[in-house]
Amino acid sequence: MLLAVDVGNTNAKFALFKGDELLARWRIATDDRRTCDEYAVWLDQLMRIEGYERADVDAVIVSTVVPRALHNLQLLAVRYFGVDALVAGREPVSWGIALKVDEPQSVGADRAVNAISAQAVEPGRDKLVISFGTATTLDHIGPDGAYLGGIIAPGVNLSLEALVAAAAKLPRIAIEAPPTSSVIGRTTESQMLIGVYWGYVAMMEGLIARMKAEIGKPLTVIATGGLATLFQEQAHLFDRIEPDLTLNGLMHLYNQRNTGA
Repeated sequence: MLLAVDVGNTNAKFALFKGDELLARWRIATDDRRTCDEYAVWLDQLMRIEGYERADVDAVIVSTVVPRALHNLQLLAVRYFGVDALVAGREPVSWGIALKVDEPQSVGADRAVNAISAQAVEPGRDKLVISFGTATTLDHIGPDGAYLGGIIAPGVNLSLEALVAAAAKLPRIAIEAPPTSSVIGRTTESQMLIGVYWGYVAMMEGLIARMKAEIGKPLTVIATGGLATLFQEQAHLFDRIEPDLTLNGLMHLYNQRNTGA
């Protein structure tokens, strides 16, 4: 089985694959100080709950936007799974897609992996991948899977945290879809929720419209990331929501390398 690890700025996601089937997935807060032993204890317990053993894993692939977290994940692979971790984007695991931007070396690993996964689900079409994480990214993927550029915007939680940090009297609230479509709040909390949620919807509507107009061709809009489901009721924004797009991209990257595709 393949253990795929995607480390983002906020959370690290782990998934087990058998072939192209996702068997189980887990999430833990990103901490670049976490040791390989801590990962191993945590993973071992969760795998056993799902009915799997560490001995079942014969390959590990890692994608990370937090460079300092990589070393302990590589140690995890060697010490506890008996394999060398493959690192997405580093030899011998090249992307296999073109990064047609001015600074291809600066493209985040998660965005490249998402492009690979998006190409697998919508080959032959232009795609717009929106990933809701610490930052919200909008990426244009060509019909051939090439990464063609995109947008980086503050994430939903980041926007809310900045608002609370800068205004002493505003309370900390949980982000969720407002109970109604009204944009006139009657309490401080409801006004904050409306501002963040509907403000974000309006931003998405505007950016998607502008990107569609600039691309000038039909394209499939794919949403992913931990907060993508927050906007699932806004069906006009996306054609599909793929919560496991990045993890599936790692699986496709591993399988392509091993099949020579």
